[in-house]
Amino acid sequence: MAIKSLIINPGSTSTKIGVFEDETLLFEETLRHPTEEIMKYASIIDQKDFRKNIILSFLKEKNCDIRSFDVVVGRGGMLKPVSGGTYAVTDALLADLKKGVQGQHASNLGGILAREIGDEIGVPSYIVDPVVVDELTEVARISGMPELPRRSIFHALNQKAVARRYAKEHGVRYEDLNLIVIHMGGGVSVGAHQKGRVVDVNNILDGEGAFSPERAGTVPVGDLIKLCFSGKYTEKELYKKICGNGGYNAYLGTNDARDVEKLAKEGDHEAQIVLEAFYYQLAKDAGAMAAVLCGKVDQIILTGGIAYSALTTEKLKERLGWIAPFTVYPGEDELLALAQGALRVMKGEEAAKEY
Repeated sequence: MAIKSLIINPGSTSTKIGVFEDETLLFEETLRHPTEEIMKYASIIDQKDFRKNIILSFLKEKNCDIRSFDVVVGRGGMLKPVSGGTYAVTDALLADLKKGVQGQHASNLGGILAREIGDEIGVPSYIVDPVVVDELTEVARISGMPELPRRSIFHALNQKAVARRYAKEHGVRYEDLNLIVIHMGGGVSVGAHQKGRVVDVNNILDGEGAFSPERAGTVPVGDLIKLCFSGKYTEKELYKKICGNGGYNAYLGTNDARDVEKLAKEGDHEAQIVLEAFYYQLAKDAGAMAAVLCGKVDQIILTGGIAYSALTTEKLKERLGWIAPFTVYPGEDELLALAQGALRVMKGEEAAKEY
């Protein structure tokens, strides 16, 4: 008998929901929230009832009986660092989502809404591979400054999902593979997956690693310190230059990779240089991850929205094809990844982890 799941993925101004039977999507919807509506609430947590009512109203419109679900799954939020996997939304996990132990983010609402709806209909609630998945080795945490250990905050949900997809399609276990996964979206993350664990990855929250459409990436530290004390910018303005207005936005005034590629093809010299630098930096990061894995890499996987670009695949293959073969899974199917995480637990393929 198929397992029916309700998937909830909150964003800053929208809530994506999906209804699945096993891995088959019955329907999905992006419920938009006008900025003026969101601004009425003092905090993200205060938006809970507003978003819940919109979700329940939409399901009613679709004639979808809320009591037909076997499980409710939410996007994981800014919790304490955890290893990858599917987590039951326990009281302790719920408390930390509400508190925002590593920051307030709309994704924190995913587990909160899942637990509340799940409890009301008497079914389990889970989160899957939150952004705070941290499986770094002890050596990878050393930064050079004891006060600033390296942290793991990245596209864990999609990176883990495509790694598992590759393993399943090739009849092997994720836990038996060494992979380099390159996620390319508004931010980019490059992870070294060693036998089922992401043992090294750049912290995308603060823009570490290669620059991206919206993030500055790793910038010259000494010059950044001088900029911080120059008096030209507030702390908030500087952080926005690093996360939000960095990368493509800073150089070319757009965060759309398709626009940058188009400009480059039309002969815009700055766009050409910035685009080539993007590939150059990504390749450097991936090369470093190959060293982390001692050169024993079974596959390099490209994913995220920018992976739809044939030019991107071609350029990265030119620089990295000598390391391992390539597989491309474009896009970021977060709703399916969340459904799959719950399914593995509901079908007894793995045990739910406790926070």
